[in-house]
Amino acid sequence: MYDTSDFRRGLRIEVDGKPFEIVEFLHVKPGKGGAFVRTKLRNMLNGRVIDQTFRSGEKVGRPDLQEKEMQYLYRDGNNYCFMDNETYDQVFLSEDHVAEGRQFLAENTTVEVLYYNDEPIGLELPMFVELEITETEPGVKGDTASKVTKPATLETGAVIPVPIFLDVGDKIKVDTRSGAYVERVKR
Repeated sequence: MYDTSDFRRGLRIEVDGKPFEIVEFLHVKPGKGGAFVRTKLRNMLNGRVIDQTFRSGEKVGRPDLQEKEMQYLYRDGNNYCFMDNETYDQVFLSEDHVAEGRQFLAENTTVEVLYYNDEPIGLELPMFVELEITETEPGVKGDTASKVTKPATLETGAVIPVPIFLDVGDKIKVDTRSGAYVERVKR
C-alpha cells in the first residue's frame, strides 16, 4: 500500500481495481479543513487521464505489475511483435499500447514490456536509443559549434531537430523521454 506522502510523478498506483500512473500531483493544505492531494492520473489500460483527489494520509493500492525484457521484432499492420529474451515467446501489442514509444522503436531494440495481471499493457523504452538519419538537408562543413538546427528524419520515421553538421547515414543518440538529439555516435 502507498500513502499519499509517497506520491511522485511516474508512481504506479491501483485505484478501484485499475492501474494508474501519476502524471501530476499537488499537496494542498487549506487554511480551514484537512490537507489533501490533487492528482492527475493516467489509466494504464486505456491511456485516459482523470483528475482524482485524495485526503492526506489516505492509502492506495499497489498494482500487480511485472516488467519483462523483450526485443522488438517487427510491425504487422497496427500490431507490434515483441519476443521474450528468455522463453522466445512472441507477444503482440497494439498501437495504443505502444503509444508515443513507436516513434523511437527500431527493430531489435530491447524494451521492457509491462504486464498487469499477466496481460501486456504497455512498454518502456530505454532512456537513450541509437538511430540512423535517413533524410535531411546536406551538412555544412565547418559549421560545428553553432546552435543552428535542421529537421532530420530517423530510420523509425520520427522527425527531430539535429545540428546542421549531421548528414544522411550518421547514427545519433536520442533521448526517448524528450525526443531530443543527444550526440553523434562514433563509428
